[in-house]
Amino acid sequence: MTVKLMQGNEAVGWGALAAGCRFYAGYPITPSTEIAEMLSRELPKVGGKFIQMEDEIASLAACVGASVGGLKSMTATSGPGFSLMQEHIGYAAMTEVPVVVVDVQRLGPSTGAPTSASQGDVMQARWGTHGDHPIIALCPTTVTQSFDLTVKAFNYSEKYRTPVILLMDEVVGHMREKIDLPDFTKVERVERIAASVPAEWYKPYGDSYSDVPPMADFGNGYRYHVTGLFHDPMGYPTQRLDEIDPWIERVHRKIQRNLNDIILHEEDGLDSCKTVVVAYGASARSARHAVKEARQRRIKVGMLTLLTIWPFPEDLLARVGHTATRIVVPEMNLGQLALEVERVAGRQKVVRVNRANGEMVSPQMILEAIEGR
Repeated sequence: MTVKLMQGNEAVGWGALAAGCRFYAGYPITPSTEIAEMLSRELPKVGGKFIQMEDEIASLAACVGASVGGLKSMTATSGPGFSLMQEHIGYAAMTEVPVVVVDVQRLGPSTGAPTSASQGDVMQARWGTHGDHPIIALCPTTVTQSFDLTVKAFNYSEKYRTPVILLMDEVVGHMREKIDLPDFTKVERVERIAASVPAEWYKPYGDSYSDVPPMADFGNGYRYHVTGLFHDPMGYPTQRLDEIDPWIERVHRKIQRNLNDIILHEEDGLDSCKTVVVAYGASARSARHAVKEARQRRIKVGMLTLLTIWPFPEDLLARVGHTATRIVVPEMNLGQLALEVERVAGRQKVVRVNRANGEMVSPQMILEAIEGR
């Protein structure tokens, strides 16, 4: 272990290296630029490639291409760039290409306030690209989690052949905390399932027991069609429903059947409390203070911190909704994840605590909601 004081953004960069990232293409944008700055220095030291692209569209396109070539790939951006990347997030989902996209959220819409915090991209992370598609989005609340969830993001991406979004915010990205960096050789790394059949037998989108087809790297004797159109098991465009329907079912099933692996959370006193705070990201830090203060005032309150926000943990929230009569949801937006909590647990139980002006939701605001004021 190496103890260091570092930003959340720096921890993301080190987490990427620990996970085996060897390609980064990106365009500078506040408040994510420290990730690119750090990797531009460190990636070449381990044989990786760093490219500053002309824009965010090209950045994610390059990452998709590098991943098809066999390299674990990542880019990082913020709201305006994340909007530009949506087309290629959909392309990566359609072509089942592993790639990690870091979005350090800032206040929007449009240019907004580049140095101010926000959690306004929650729904965009799920539905920003068009069409029905699976997605995994992870949300750290600490610098240590920024490292750990970056490693998880790469592992999920490779394991399930899917784009994964690390949804941070300006507060977590720029704050500094102590972190114990592990020995990178001991960090769990998941590698994509490699093709093991001769090139002429290989089906890039064929059925498999795990619903995740083996992925052959371009340049290793394999050549196959990669398209954003609906495709058959060989990758060629198709309009046949008997080929389209099985593909749609499989790419969703490979996520849904593995929710126990994908959904990460922290819970504190849920089962015995009628009031529960459900929070994520920087808002969970304020919530933790509010819950502590409420308990000192002899108020029984539980807390659920969501580290995976997509796919949404429906079973977990249904359990909370079954016992709780008040569910407080603080967010640095006007109410986005609260919509999902209301859908699952019941709208009448949910108390929203929102702030969308670049400032954090304060512990006092959450405490007042806990007390019913």
